[in-house]
Amino acid sequence: MHVEPHLGPRGANYSPLSPVDFLDRAVSVFPNRQAVIWRDRRFTYGQFGAIVQRMADLLEARGIGSGDVVSIMCPNRPEMLAAHYAVPLLGATLNSVNTRLDESTVSYILEHSESRLLICDETCEGISSASARNANVPLLVLPDEPTHEGEKLFLLDGPTPPVRPFKARIEDEWHPIALNYTSGTTGKPKGVVLHHRGAYLNGIGNTLALGFDKQTVYLWTLPMFHCNGWCHTWAITAAGGTHVCLEKVDPELIFELIGKHGVTHMSCAPVVLYMLINHPARSSYQPTNRVSVATGGAAPTRTLIAEMDALGFDFIHLYGLTESYGPSSMRELEASETALPLEDRASLLAQQGSRHPTSNIVRVVDKNLEDVPFDGETIGEIVLQGNTLLAGYYRDPEATETVFEGGVFHTGDLAVRHHPDGHVEIKDRSKDIIISGGENISSLEVEGVLHQHPAVLLAAVVALPDSKWGEIPCAVLELKPGASTTPEELEAFCRSKIAGFKIPRRFIFQELPKTATGKIQKFMLREELSGKASG
Repeated sequence: MHVEPHLGPRGANYSPLSPVDFLDRAVSVFPNRQAVIWRDRRFTYGQFGAIVQRMADLLEARGIGSGDVVSIMCPNRPEMLAAHYAVPLLGATLNSVNTRLDESTVSYILEHSESRLLICDETCEGISSASARNANVPLLVLPDEPTHEGEKLFLLDGPTPPVRPFKARIEDEWHPIALNYTSGTTGKPKGVVLHHRGAYLNGIGNTLALGFDKQTVYLWTLPMFHCNGWCHTWAITAAGGTHVCLEKVDPELIFELIGKHGVTHMSCAPVVLYMLINHPARSSYQPTNRVSVATGGAAPTRTLIAEMDALGFDFIHLYGLTESYGPSSMRELEASETALPLEDRASLLAQQGSRHPTSNIVRVVDKNLEDVPFDGETIGEIVLQGNTLLAGYYRDPEATETVFEGGVFHTGDLAVRHHPDGHVEIKDRSKDIIISGGENISSLEVEGVLHQHPAVLLAAVVALPDSKWGEIPCAVLELKPGASTTPEELEAFCRSKIAGFKIPRRFIFQELPKTATGKIQKFMLREELSGKASG
């Protein structure tokens, strides 16, 4: 068959892909269905659509339009969710800012992104106000109650604007929908530009892969500012589910909300789950239904899986980056695997699995970009190709060309592929491999062993320079409340499970530096410990 000129896209058979369309459908098809729960308030999709329109109208009145960047520094509350629709429907780009960043970093983001406006919650007003002044950016504050005081913006109540198609102004699916700055696990943040097309596809992919539907009640334990909540800000709406907004991670409140609202899904870093299993409120929690919990950033340990299973949680291990709109692959247990011994289940869930339906092609390649054997042993770099990848790094063409070198996206993660299913399992970040006496040591492998010790809550293993061995592994540990151990005990514990050259030569007990989403910042540990190198 040959392609004829009349066989192409036109107004009747083409519409740019955008997750804003999910809200258009929700408001028109099920306007009375419960959309958002926040504190003691509930909003239907019709009411939530009105909040979005009021926000869009206010932004437009302030001159916000196509090509502008609007920043928001806010915990998980309805207006934060609304911003994921109100900003892009104007053709503007949403810049969600980590609420735990310091003034200098927020100022840098506002300046680098060329932000036209910063919206903040009252809990973030101090740093937001100072950063906005530094960057000469106007500030709007979201109060809890109606007010007309100063630059305050209350959107939850008010007149219902005329129903207008939210997607009407979106003409190009490659137009930037979000500008997200990397979490800082590797140093200075870079501006990741995401487009409408990728956000739409990853939203649909998450809906299919994680089983979101109209019965879904999603508890926002994951910050919406983190990679747009892994695109779940859009995915839950696409499914017609309910968003339960949670402003801070409080284990007692999490247990309460799960029971009160019949939560079916949540997402978070493993550190949040460790908080749950070690909190006194756990003892009085009585699960009434199973909860699917999607976790990423570190593989769940056997202890965590056992403890959470007893509380009624089913694990899904996700893998992705800010640059891939969040989840790019996943590993969950098949029905035939759920009855396996705990050790086997933990081993399977430690894998990053395979791509989800609309995500990127996931490969593990050698230095020549050739696929490594599916033998579970040969280590290569994970590279991605597909529709859910960043357009590039904002104002950084050199970094963009580097990360896309060879026609693939380089993640920097080192992994193997298992036979025969081809599931991916990360062994380490390229920068986190420790080379001691010519031997490669996976910091993740050593951390996995340390997490099995009953006293250890969190472990991070980094390289220390050493005059004899080049590098030696150093373990930095947070212990469980009330627990204690010694370097000698930990060394003996490790010796029973891994080769001698992999055992940490030093054990340090302190709180680990983390991002707002619970990722351990190893680069900060390396900087902190660099002065403690052996001579």
